[in-house]
Amino acid sequence: MKTTWMPYDVPKGKQIRVIMNTDANNEADDQFAIVHALLTPRFQMKGIIAAHFGTNRSKESMLESFRECEYILSLLGEAGRVPLLKGATVALRDEKTPVLSEGAQLIIDEALSGDSAPLYVVFLGPLTDLASAYLAEPSIADKMTALWIGGGKWPEGEREFNLLNDIHAANVVFESPIPLWQVPRNVYGKIRVSLAELALKVKPCGEIGEYLFTQLIQLNDKLGDSGGKFPKGEMWALGDSPAVSLLIDEQPYDYELKPAPRITSDMHYVHYQKERVIRVYHDVDARFTLEDMYAKLALFASGKEQ
Repeated sequence: MKTTWMPYDVPKGKQIRVIMNTDANNEADDQFAIVHALLTPRFQMKGIIAAHFGTNRSKESMLESFRECEYILSLLGEAGRVPLLKGATVALRDEKTPVLSEGAQLIIDEALSGDSAPLYVVFLGPLTDLASAYLAEPSIADKMTALWIGGGKWPEGEREFNLLNDIHAANVVFESPIPLWQVPRNVYGKIRVSLAELALKVKPCGEIGEYLFTQLIQLNDKLGDSGGKFPKGEMWALGDSPAVSLLIDEQPYDYELKPAPRITSDMHYVHYQKERVIRVYHDVDARFTLEDMYAKLALFASGKEQ
């Protein structure tokens, strides 16, 4: 992707195709990952898919994610240039029946497009749209790599929000031959930031920086008044951001190939086979992840001012 504000280009042979699936209105960290991805020249952004985040808080969670993505794209001036599609509105009812959507169809179409650039499908929420695309068209499995921010720590597993919202879909993907990179909860939680850090490094970066900071602070205040252990008051975890940095550098010494488990209804892992393996990360580079995002936000903001 060539930009007018970035002082370097990424050679075409080093670029990759990316589809990002995001439950953007669920919390406050998806927004940072979306913006980071859109400002990354290595990525040919083939589309953003709005994902549901369950029905406990809203019966229209996918539409809420869609509207949030629309707004982010408008702030960046990317509205209409990066395809924005609607994903499934609900989780799979079983492990055989897809929930067809615009988003699932985009995954199928891009996988079968014949484009020689590697395709990565990135999931910041549930795996509903990937499982649905695979169930509808199994031939896509070897034509892409999936990266999922989700699931509990290894080897036991645990309750985890992205997994909770579609356990059936996770089992479909784990049992499929789709190359899968998993960043579980104990790993994505390492991308810790302080509110002071965000005030200094994100808030001054133009309209988009102001929005990223403000929407997080508003949610921090809202949830803080409700009691409980989350949030802690002066920090946040930008847990979705490794979905961007690991596609810039995959950190080859920070993952292991593990036999894919089966996931129980209480979100624990059952290790039952050895043939199907997935990449499971045990570490992510928080410094690299955050500093790359801060730098791109600053460069983008300075370019807009010129």
